[in-house]
Amino acid sequence: MINAVPYYSQWESRQRVIDFISNTQSALDDPLWAGSGAACVEDYATWARHICGMACLKMLLACRTGRVHPTFQLLELAKQYGAYVLEGDDIKGMIYAAATEMLKHEFGVESQVVTDLQAHDIPSVISPGQFFIASVHPTIRWPDREPPKKGGHLVLVTAATADRVMFHNSSGDTPASQENVVMGLRDFGRYFAGRGIWVR
Repeated sequence: MINAVPYYSQWESRQRVIDFISNTQSALDDPLWAGSGAACVEDYATWARHICGMACLKMLLACRTGRVHPTFQLLELAKQYGAYVLEGDDIKGMIYAAATEMLKHEFGVESQVVTDLQAHDIPSVISPGQFFIASVHPTIRWPDREPPKKGGHLVLVTAATADRVMFHNSSGDTPASQENVVMGLRDFGRYFAGRGIWVR
């Protein structure tokens, strides 16, 4: 499986993700935070854990257009389309239908929400050059562990064969769990919630 899709983490310092997710270091201390396009480091730290969907869009748009959009630039657009909703201190999103509208109207990219999908159906969904933003459990970064449930995080599936998928994981904590991850469909199904966005 060959993949030339650029990789971007949802944190600017991809080598520090292991510290951010384990809370041994705060995103407030990310020295590269300004590259995200956030207005201030506090906004960056608040949102960084919630923008896996924006990282997926950033990667696929970089592949399709050759242009790298700062993650928070995409986030501000997504908010305008209702792809994220603030309820007190809770952040709801990425909301799929709103994200597909944003892709269509802002970037001319056709996509659709897909539900009730089994992992073994993914190869029939994406053709070469297409993508699938898949809802998985974030522990997919540790394939030797059983997830407590399915869903809650988004990864960008960039290729698929009859028995495997390749994906970028914006919250992977090592190079091997971040970029061009290859996983058998049976294992992927342990994390996959059966829904996502097919990007044509």
